[in-house]
Amino acid sequence: MDAQALCNVCTPFHRKPTLLRSPSASSNSLKFRRKMTVTSELQTTTPTPSVNGAYSQSVRTHKVTVNDRQRGLVHEFVVPEDQYILHTAEDQDISLPFACRHGCCTSCAVRIKSGEIRQPEALGISAELKAKGYALLCVGFPTSDIEVETQDEDEVYWLQFGRYFARGPIERDDYALELAMGDE
Repeated sequence: MDAQALCNVCTPFHRKPTLLRSPSASSNSLKFRRKMTVTSELQTTTPTPSVNGAYSQSVRTHKVTVNDRQRGLVHEFVVPEDQYILHTAEDQDISLPFACRHGCCTSCAVRIKSGEIRQPEALGISAELKAKGYALLCVGFPTSDIEVETQDEDEVYWLQFGRYFARGPIERDDYALELAMGDE
């Protein structure tokens, strides 16, 4: 698989190791080195708050309010503009739904009620769903104060992929089940 065809998330894991010979090593001794030069927003680190709990003055912060429908909770926390919302929430011991952490699924999907989220690496939702106000917290950066509401993963998955993989709800066919069980 060509490393250039991969996304920024997968690239560091799919590069082939570079084979090097150590000048002092014998011809039977080989050393391997993995070249890791990824410059992506995924490589940013979460800033550590100072003693008074404030973040660096050079990075703007935004108030994030998450209405967790599944748990009946409301979380309010501050996120620097250059940090993922999910990662910052976890750093503050706030538990939010997630699965892949790479923007490829719909587990952390939310609906934006107010504000804006920048999400250049959100592959798990289409441009159409983004335009309707859906976002992924695992790869979302706040660009203003925001209020979001968690969504049912199955609902968002259906909106994203349902028209491609299904033609309505699945109906149980008892006759086909009897035929299948009779073959055993």
